[in-house]
Amino acid sequence: MQNPTFPSPCQHLPHWLPLAVRHYLDHTASGLTLRELARRNGIAASTVMRQVRHCETRRDDPLVDAALDSLRRASQQAQDGMSPTPEDAMTAHSRTETLPQDAATLAAEARRVLRRLAEPEAVLAVSADLDRAVVLREQPGGAQARLCTLDRAVAQAFALKDWIACAAPGRVSAYRITQSGRAALRRLLAEDEMRAGGVREAQFIYAAQHRDMAEREAETPEGRRRIRYNAAESPVSALGRKLDRDGKPYLEADLVRVAERMREDFELAQMGPRVAQNWDRFLTGSDRGGFASSGPAEGPTAARDRVAEALRDLGPGLGDVVLRVCCFLEGIETTERHMGWAARSGKIVLRIALQRLKRHYEERAGRPMIG
Repeated sequence: MQNPTFPSPCQHLPHWLPLAVRHYLDHTASGLTLRELARRNGIAASTVMRQVRHCETRRDDPLVDAALDSLRRASQQAQDGMSPTPEDAMTAHSRTETLPQDAATLAAEARRVLRRLAEPEAVLAVSADLDRAVVLREQPGGAQARLCTLDRAVAQAFALKDWIACAAPGRVSAYRITQSGRAALRRLLAEDEMRAGGVREAQFIYAAQHRDMAEREAETPEGRRRIRYNAAESPVSALGRKLDRDGKPYLEADLVRVAERMREDFELAQMGPRVAQNWDRFLTGSDRGGFASSGPAEGPTAARDRVAEALRDLGPGLGDVVLRVCCFLEGIETTERHMGWAARSGKIVLRIALQRLKRHYEERAGRPMIG
């Protein structure tokens, strides 16, 4: 919350500007001290100092440097007098208006451009001599495909928001999407999905930026179908953050590591010529005998053998829950329904299964699992 005693000289600038950029402009364009900025916003002076220094170090980026120069010039002209000459007013107005003025316009451009930048091998090319930038992607044979174009001002806004970063500065600079840019894109797409479904809760929209949604086939009561899941987090990781009645994690860190080790082997086993292995036959009532190799690669073959050996050692029930939850990333409630178990019993069985799986790995290694 800003203190009205210290109004921001940059209040006429676009509202979507990050707070760090506003502090930098207030400090460099108007001469406000770091302590004045800290008191105005109710934060520590050291925080403001870090923000100002961070903006200064980012001036090596051509887009950031040009955007900050334009914003600072516009801010200074607005402070020097409310009645500038017609020529100065036109210059100040054009400098300020180069950047998108409202968040909705910026968001619309982000949905269009960041989606293309998120494609593999896509780069944003910005020439020092042109007012337009272009998103390119290298094609087989060295050719480049043009995915979309955008105004340089929009590219400057993306850089100020830290959605893109300069990978190769020069006369024609190359930019790539950052993790912040990918998170912003996921959040914007989630907003579209939520609005389409009539859901507007911020907790769902902003949680979506931390998800990495993927698709896979799975057996459901309606038959085999493709489902979407969050590849960035397994159900085991979620249980590892939940606390029991004593305030301790429901799954200890070593059990979470055991589950991740199993998942790594499972994913490595999918790298053979047959991408979709039929692991369903390891579920209850299926053959748990030998597992035929599907490819000559030693890495995937060894991983398949390790997964099969662990499932045989766990046996029916325990092996099912490990395969479904750790490898298929199936939710606990879904596993309980498929297995016909009582509600809230799945996580208990999973805990027992992971303890047994940990002992299996320790017996194979001949020593306790450490770290």
